[in-house]
Amino acid sequence: MQRLYDFLRRHPTWVDAFWAVVLFGISGVSVFSINGAPGHHMPIGPGLAVSAVLCVVVALRRRFPEPMLLLAFATGLAQLVLDIETTAADFAMLVITYTVAAIGARWASRLALVVSLFAATLAQMRWPAVHDTFAGQAAIAVFQTVPFALAWVLGDSMRTRRAYFAQLEERAARLEKEREAQAKVAVAAERARIARELHDVVAHNVSVMVVQADGAAYVLDAAPDQAKNALETISSTGRQALAEMRRLLGVLRTGEHQEGGEYVPQPDVEQIKELVEQCRSSGLPVDFRIEGTPRPLPSGVELTAYRIVQEALTNTRKHGGPDAGASVRLVYFDDGLGLLVEDDGKGAPHELYEDGGADGQGHGLIGMRERVGMVGGTLDAGPRPGGGFRISALLPLKPVH
Repeated sequence: MQRLYDFLRRHPTWVDAFWAVVLFGISGVSVFSINGAPGHHMPIGPGLAVSAVLCVVVALRRRFPEPMLLLAFATGLAQLVLDIETTAADFAMLVITYTVAAIGARWASRLALVVSLFAATLAQMRWPAVHDTFAGQAAIAVFQTVPFALAWVLGDSMRTRRAYFAQLEERAARLEKEREAQAKVAVAAERARIARELHDVVAHNVSVMVVQADGAAYVLDAAPDQAKNALETISSTGRQALAEMRRLLGVLRTGEHQEGGEYVPQPDVEQIKELVEQCRSSGLPVDFRIEGTPRPLPSGVELTAYRIVQEALTNTRKHGGPDAGASVRLVYFDDGLGLLVEDDGKGAPHELYEDGGADGQGHGLIGMRERVGMVGGTLDAGPRPGGGFRISALLPLKPVH
């Protein structure tokens, strides 16, 4: 049954053709009945021809609504001129009026409304009922006009409803596309965040381990104690890197729990002191100062400040040269946190901080700018006038909307 229903929905013309055949059979009976009635005379041939044309209108109404409307009107005029009384086939007038109001062009819908309002009156004037008064004939005309008006109103309501549903479908499709676009943007943003975190964790800790390993290899025979200290630093740095990597993986694995039930906390401003001490133990002199009154900051600002200092000191170690030194300043303002990291080394190559680097280089400064932009701050990075490199940032404390 469902297959038959689906088939009929896919082939509406076949359904209309079936009802057209039924209507033609009823109309044939009507033509013969009228022809044999007292006081009525309808030529059988023209009557059947008119009925056949009107049944064609019913069969093709949804396929060619506007041409079928014009054909129906022409057939109605022929009935008036040739004095062919109305039969059951004239029901096609109601059907085509509904059809063009529902799916036809606007001009066809308006034309159908105007003509259908006068059709019953013209038919009553052409074939008046015998022995009826003028008032009675007028009442019959009005009564016969009502179905045409209702057919047009019903069709126009169906048009409005279909347009509304089409608008809803279009809106749903547009919202679905917007959701997909937002999902892609969210995925890209998350990938960028993970890339920043991985770069900051790996680049800093691995660079410390490389420096310590080189130093240990250099003094292994001459100063075993120093080599031992370097290896201990490598070990502790490696553990710290593993801890932060586990934290990142824990964030990625939503719903999973690490051993101990908690993830390693995000770095904050207080841990900058430990970061500075780690750099000093690796052989990089760092002057660290705090100005203003320290106070709790939003977690996003604290993490951004820590990562900026971490990346700046990593760049000093990588590009500053063997004798470079650095200074770190944290300044607490009433409405923000200021950061200033400087070194007196050779400085980074121009393309790293200006163009974003090539072949995978320069992503640290890109990550800095992205982090600062996420909290609504400003960042300035470039060479110092007297040599070396400077990174300054201002992080506002108000949330970004």
